[in-house]
Amino acid sequence: MSEVETASQMGMLTTIFTSFGLIFLAELGDKTQLVCMTLAAKHRPRPVLFGAIAAFIVLNVLAVVFGAGLAKLVPERILAGLVGVLFGVFGILSLRAKSDEGEDESVEEKSGHGIFVTTFLMIFLAEMGDKTQLSVAGLASTLPLVPVWIGSTLALSASSLMGVVAGRTLLTRIPLHRLHQISGVFFLILAALAFYEALG
Repeated sequence: MSEVETASQMGMLTTIFTSFGLIFLAELGDKTQLVCMTLAAKHRPRPVLFGAIAAFIVLNVLAVVFGAGLAKLVPERILAGLVGVLFGVFGILSLRAKSDEGEDESVEEKSGHGIFVTTFLMIFLAEMGDKTQLSVAGLASTLPLVPVWIGSTLALSASSLMGVVAGRTLLTRIPLHRLHQISGVFFLILAALAFYEALG
């Protein structure tokens, strides 16, 4: 292997690790990680994780291809309004969930496809034009596109996995009906914040 090829590979790995570190730290404690945690506390973890990863794959492709101009494709107020509606509906459904359902039965009875789509839509809309996606776009404007996409997607996938694991831990410690109530309130708060942003 020539010195040029070695240097190229080292540069690619450096970009991947740089993108991973910056995006992973930016996403810790972010609302999308909390969404993953809340959904995984009530539903099967795989569809939640796969829905989140699929959303981030698409978002990061858009970010590296279109750059920071991506956020201007759809007005911020419209996106915020859509997020508010989605979070609001899910919050109401969570609060209305029957409190006498068995924990295992409730987790297993949900459609995996439905959980996947719900997670995908929530994260896709919530992250469109968000600071994380703009960070990916910024990195892609100065660094090679593919390594930035790989590093940022791995970072967001790892963050989502942490959220899912935390959510499953909550399921073993808090009664399911209480989790429904907590998640319902959480999503309604997010909905209110999104509507405030849309109207402000």
